[in-house]
Amino acid sequence: MNRLIVIIGPTAVGKTKLSIDLAKRLDTQIISGDSMLVYRGMDIGTAKPDLLERNGIAHHLIDILEPQQEFNVVDFQKYARTLIAQINAEGRIPILAGGTGLYVRALLEGYQFNQAPSDGKLREKLAGLAKEHGNKYLHDLLEQVQPETAARLHPNDQRRIIRALEVHYLSGEAVSQDKVVVNELLYDAVVIGLTMERAALYERINQRVDQMLEQGLIDEVARLLEQGIAPDCQAMKGIGYKEIVEHLLDGQEPTITINQLKQATRNFAKRQLTFFRRMPYITWYNVDEFDNYNILLETVYKQVARKFGVR
Repeated sequence: MNRLIVIIGPTAVGKTKLSIDLAKRLDTQIISGDSMLVYRGMDIGTAKPDLLERNGIAHHLIDILEPQQEFNVVDFQKYARTLIAQINAEGRIPILAGGTGLYVRALLEGYQFNQAPSDGKLREKLAGLAKEHGNKYLHDLLEQVQPETAARLHPNDQRRIIRALEVHYLSGEAVSQDKVVVNELLYDAVVIGLTMERAALYERINQRVDQMLEQGLIDEVARLLEQGIAPDCQAMKGIGYKEIVEHLLDGQEPTITINQLKQATRNFAKRQLTFFRRMPYITWYNVDEFDNYNILLETVYKQVARKFGVR
């Protein structure tokens, strides 16, 4: 089995810094497990580490696509599996870092996704129904035909709801995965989870949003729109982009937009933690319980060293 180090946790908890510093100690490379970092030109809203922050560490699955291109969990599995094998062949243990829970779990546990055909006209029709009646209307439709799928999708997750309905109407199947038995991972892996007290995490999130705005998030989104990136494409539906698009195109008040963005990010972090808690092979570290960051880094490093017999 190929070896793998995984660092996951909610947004703003500190995964990026820990993964880079750990990679430096281990002389290895990082594979991004974040569904948004693949897009070029989407830097501020994704909290993408710049070259200075990467500190000379090779990062994979960052800036590989244009924003109008689609990227999904099956694509991620294909790319990540190849990279993990290549880096192991070089005698290194890659670090998978990121917060897209489905991507990470699908990779580790070997989810197999059905490949139903697609129908652009059907998707447009479903999107029209959502625009006319609201997202809950679509979610209710899905609940009638695929209750299990509806139960795991948020009513506002329009893209995945439309895809689930598309798959159902075209093939009668559910968008699902054939799960392997829990703990039977496809890799010889150590999986590190970072967490912190909820109030402290939410404060970090609020501060990060303020920082993104100071760094020019609104200008970044405006530039993408000027380049012809459709406001309803997959990438622009990401948290941070969707809210700013509404501000720019609909004239929404800046204060309302900022509050919505902070709330959406906090809700996302909560959903991330809920998802990760269903992965029993994670070793959790509460960042708040360490006197300083260097102690956390050393503790995680020692766990990895014990697991893989490295110095």
